[in-house]
Amino acid sequence: MGMTDEDYMRAALEQAHLAGSCGEVPVGAVVVCEGEIIGRGFNQPIGRHDPTAHAEVMALRDAASRLGNYRLPGCELFVTLEPCAMCSGAIMHARIARVVFGARDPKTGVAGSVLDLYAERRLNHHAQISGGVLADACGALLSSFFAARRGRTLSA
Repeated sequence: MGMTDEDYMRAALEQAHLAGSCGEVPVGAVVVCEGEIIGRGFNQPIGRHDPTAHAEVMALRDAASRLGNYRLPGCELFVTLEPCAMCSGAIMHARIARVVFGARDPKTGVAGSVLDLYAERRLNHHAQISGGVLADACGALLSSFFAARRGRTLSA
């Protein structure tokens, strides 16, 4: 029996936990091709001193390296947080077929929260997008991270 969207999102949540354990905002992503996870990534901009080291970009890089191709047609990307504009651009350039996200991002999300780049007909590639998969678990991880960070800031 094949894996479900929830199973793939759980794998993305594992990546998010890795980010959190490194002191990064806990966002994780996986790239799936023909039912197999071929790319994994988690937020690492602080540790890598790289503003582009978001979970989606890291997962895309991993998958592209494994396939030996910067294009990932037919692949799906699962991410715990709604993609930002930068990551959505990378997703489109990689020709990802489908994006599934967990929690919405009301500040930088461009899959319907701030903007909807995925509905922009003038762009040359369109990934199918759906959100809300394990949204509560994804959102709770982010909320607890930021609550802990605020607590440290207030007590320092």
